[in-house]
Order: sequence, then structure tokens, then C-alpha cells
Amino acid sequence: MSEKRAVILLSGGLDSATVAAMALADGYSCYSMSFDYGQRHRAELLAAERVAADLGMREHKVIGLDLNGIGGSALTDSNIAVPESPSEGIPVTYVPARNTLFLALALGWAEVLGARDIFIGVNAVDYSGYPDCRPEFIEAFERMANLATREGVEGKGFRIRAPLQSMSKAQIVAAGVALGVDYGLTVSCYQADDQGRACGRCDSCRFRAEGFAAAGVADPTSYY
Repeated sequence: MSEKRAVILLSGGLDSATVAAMALADGYSCYSMSFDYGQRHRAELLAAERVAADLGMREHKVIGLDLNGIGGSALTDSNIAVPESPSEGIPVTYVPARNTLFLALALGWAEVLGARDIFIGVNAVDYSGYPDCRPEFIEAFERMANLATREGVEGKGFRIRAPLQSMSKAQIVAAGVALGVDYGLTVSCYQADDQGRACGRCDSCRFRAEGFAAAGVADPTSYY
């Protein structure tokens, strides 16, 4: 197989759209994966489909998971309010085991596709303190991936790519703009409405707005 393939975890938000554009710019043939995991709104899934089509993913796959079956997060349990002001510690918008599960399924698809690289848009600078966004987690998952798979055992191996890991949100926006990402297609809000309009108050909205402002780029976000 001559083409260089990669699986992209594509949430429909700003970060994952940027990561997808970076992978394409690096010459990868990209296959994107999103998850219908019981999140509060489907707007981000529709955004992921738009981004995948706009960037030219070879294939876009949506996998169903029932993370609202275990709850424990404001993003999957409607009885837990999404915080609208900064809080201490790991916030209630953390979804237990989410990135572990997403990466595991992406790993399975990568093995089927013959892809060596998996791209994920985690960030350890402008983030909400989620433990599964830290470099230590990404490094540990990569080690596990190469122990747990046929391709890893046979010496071909997998790499978990997190190119945004040490970038500020402003740097991410600037990089995406340079690569032609249409951020008007993306949805980042934790509690967007059915039209994908943002609340402007949650952590994700604040980080996004601050990133556009710091980058000196017009914010295309629609608010309700």
C-alpha cells in the first residue's frame, strides 16, 4: 500500500478540524471518525460531517456509544448543569473514559485500514483540566496500542499524533486559518442549540472566543 493513511478523531469542533487540516497538509489520506455517545446535542455531529466533507476526508464514520448510560458528566447527563463560570479542579464537563474509548475504537479502525497514525486534537495549554488530554495519557495510550494489536506486535506499530498538545488556542486558530480551515462550519459549545448556535458562556465557548481574539481573527461563531 503506497498511500500514507491516518485516522482522525473529528468531533466537529475547532481543535479537531485544525488537526484534520494538519494531517492533510502532511500528506496523509485521512479517514475521520466521530461518536454519537449520548452527548447533549447532535449539532457537533452535523458539524463533523460538514468539516469532513469540506476538507475532503476519504471516509467519515460515526460510531454509536452509550456513555449517557453511565452518566457522570454534564455533557451526557441532563440532570447535571453545564457550568457557566470557571471552576476549580476537573470540571463536571469531563466525560469519564471518553478519550480512552475514542482512541481505542480509532485504533481498531486504523488496524483494519492499515493506517499507522491516529490524530487527536487534545491540548494541554488552553484546556479544562481533563486528565485524558495530558501528554502522559497520549504517551501511555501509544505504548498500550503497540502492545495490544497484531500490527504492533508484528513491528509495524502505531503513533498517536497530538499536534496541538503544546499550542495556545490563538496559535491553533492561526494555524488553521493558514491551512484554510472554515471555522464557521465548526461547533465547540457544550450546550449548542439545534442550529449549532453557541451559548457564549461555557468553558469551551470562552476558550474559543479568547483564541480568535488573541489571534486577531474574526470569530465566525453564531450565538443564541
